Amino acid sequence: MKYPIDIVIAWVDGNDPTWQQIKALYERPKNINTNEDTKTSIDNTIQRYRDWENLQYLFRGIEKFAPYVRTVHFVTCGHLPSWLNTKAAKLHIVKHSDYIPEQYLPTFNSSCIELNFHRIDGLSENFIYFNDDFFLTNITKPHDFFVDGLPRDMLALQPVVANPRNPTMSHIFLNHSLVLCKHFDKRSNMKKQPSKYFKLGYPPMYFIYNMLELVFPLFTGFYTIHGPSPLCKSTLEMIWEKEYKTLDDTCSHRFRHKDDVHQYLIREWQKLSGNFVASNVHKFLKYFDAGKNNDAIYQAITKQKYKMICLNDPCFDIDFETGKATIIKAFEKILPNKCSFEI
Repeated sequence: MKYPIDIVIAWVDGNDPTWQQIKALYERPKNINTNEDTKTSIDNTIQRYRDWENLQYLFRGIEKFAPYVRTVHFVTCGHLPSWLNTKAAKLHIVKHSDYIPEQYLPTFNSSCIELNFHRIDGLSENFIYFNDDFFLTNITKPHDFFVDGLPRDMLALQPVVANPRNPTMSHIFLNHSLVLCKHFDKRSNMKKQPSKYFKLGYPPMYFIYNMLELVFPLFTGFYTIHGPSPLCKSTLEMIWEKEYKTLDDTCSHRFRHKDDVHQYLIREWQKLSGNFVASNVHKFLKYFDAGKNNDAIYQAITKQKYKMICLNDPCFDIDFETGKATIIKAFEKILPNKCSFEI
């Protein structure tokens, strides 16, 4: 491989009592006379921090299905899983205080954690960002994520969806469009790189969406695949240079906020800049709401139908314990042995 590829994983132990105490201090509004309704402005639901006790399978999958990865940068506020081998050769443990500017700490906002990744010591230019609900379930190759140093991704447009179950994210997606419209003209961008908007092999639905979007002069929204994100450190550095106030405001929010942007902005910026290789990466990944359709999840994992899966913690009530047990049982079928990242 001509260039190194790293992985960044952001994780929180929502069961850590010390972390819970610190979080509780910042949940209390300092100014009770504020005009802002914080309950509707921030996203502080249990799903943001709940631990499914399956993180070890992410590390086992990386070792088995992505052995080309140089370093795994494991980002936490300081706490660590009890089973983690802190001396693993490929592991770099990164505390928030190691790379996030002091004025933003402590933070419980994943956007702040993500938007400062470029400050991680030793991070490669090309890296893949994994949420802790992303897993590898079959063999991957470097070119699944990067081709000649360029991220492999799909440029797909779709209107921002008003989702009453998760209104904060609807606001954030609109915020991305507002930022990107300042730096990229939609129609000239589509003329500049038509083969990346209308790539043969894209899912038909998104090919059609891109055709329909020709009618509208401004960006109405973007479809970003909810899976491992291939990112360039230099893109993040550029966005900080050009949109400092936007990112600074986001990082100043202790919790995810409706006025934020997050890491999808990086991916869309890369794509609109033309710094990516167009491909139907949708076919590599399957998205599930964890605990909702346990049989389908079990089959997808044990049959290894996809290279990657996302087990999203949904914003609605589920049978958490049953879903957790099913997922662990499935992973034990394909990844039963401890890896070098485990004690």
